[in-house]
Amino acid sequence: MEQKNDKKIIRSWAFFDWANSAYNLVITSTIFPAYYTIITTTTEHGDQVSFFGMTFTNTALSNYALAAAYLIMVILLPVLSSIADYRGNKKVFMKFFTYTGALACMGLYFFKIETLELGIICFMIAAMGYIGGILFNNSYLPEIATPDEQDRVSAKGYAFGYIGSVILQLICFVFVLKPELFGITDESFPPRLSFLLVGIWWIAFAQIPFKKLPAGSPNYSSINKNVVRSGFQELSKVWNQLKNMKFLKMFLLAFFFYSMGVQTIMLAAAGFGEKTLKLGTEKLIITILIIQLVAILGAMMMSYFAKKMGNVNVLIWVVVIWIAACFCAYFVDTEYQFYGLAAVVGLIMGGIQSLSRSTYSKYLPENTPDTTSFFSFYDVTEKMAIVIGLFSFAFIEEATGSMRNSIIVLAGFFIIGLVFLLLLRRVEVKTTTTSEPSLR
Repeated sequence: MEQKNDKKIIRSWAFFDWANSAYNLVITSTIFPAYYTIITTTTEHGDQVSFFGMTFTNTALSNYALAAAYLIMVILLPVLSSIADYRGNKKVFMKFFTYTGALACMGLYFFKIETLELGIICFMIAAMGYIGGILFNNSYLPEIATPDEQDRVSAKGYAFGYIGSVILQLICFVFVLKPELFGITDESFPPRLSFLLVGIWWIAFAQIPFKKLPAGSPNYSSINKNVVRSGFQELSKVWNQLKNMKFLKMFLLAFFFYSMGVQTIMLAAAGFGEKTLKLGTEKLIITILIIQLVAILGAMMMSYFAKKMGNVNVLIWVVVIWIAACFCAYFVDTEYQFYGLAAVVGLIMGGIQSLSRSTYSKYLPENTPDTTSFFSFYDVTEKMAIVIGLFSFAFIEEATGSMRNSIIVLAGFFIIGLVFLLLLRRVEVKTTTTSEPSLR
């Protein structure tokens, strides 16, 4: 393994965020949600769609599909991380999920209302590719950076992700808003072309980390050869270790609950803007671009404040802002109110993701040999939070007929997360001597 804090290795690692964040922006946040909502809203059926003979509210269906994709990955990730630890080939899995997700995005080029089932399946597979790649990329963080550098390195990854995704978004933006410049007459072609470009972009820039990152080190003694059983044994082992890591355990509880809110808002925001506020594709894309650009600043700011105030204190303040943002979103009626709220969300979105990843990494024991297993546990925690968050959001929308009610429930998740963060800070303050790091 190369020496930690190597600038070239860190830069190449950050380019993985550059590569796959295009999926997160175009597919989950802007063009796909707007395109999907438009083509699945008809004069005859309104916002109701038929999926394999079952009827759903269109936006609820997409949220259910995402929740199902995340649930599948919750089951698969422990097994896959176990294999990666055993064989020391995490980069092989990064490649597999990258190519799978990217090809699924390319498959969305063929998505029209007549091919709804195909589109939803490709949408799910693309999400699974993104999730899997992120797990193995995250597990490199404690291997390439020392604890004192992990906040900065994590923030750099998110910054690269936001910059790269915005560049591709702007390219797609031209096709979507000015199709006449290219002689395009089919209104569905620009968004479908955007999905194709995401896949190409994802594969192309992922070659940078694939070339530079180490393959990993085999850890044959850590697990047995029954990798299916061993994957869950590894999670069980991490869980048992957590019992003696009171800071890490408390942090994960907080992370679990506030992630229900953060990730669901990120995945459902575009549908809210298109369906509830009728923003339209052009305004929606501009709004999400604002969020992405502000998020770059947010990720860097949180890294700076973490050094001054401590990770936990910064996370507490960020979660408080998220709670306020949820209650504001409930009352948003105009596009300018939505723009203002989007700017606030952008500022705290990048910061909470980046700081959560680096905080978890800092709480891990020094020289942990099986970082993939620990980050598998982290990812399983986050993905289960997303499953519950998305399912709750979709279920409440279908039950009440309004996304606004779903947002209030998300505020409740943030409040529970805040309580655990406050308890974590209290435990750290009371601890006078400990072998674990204090991140107040």
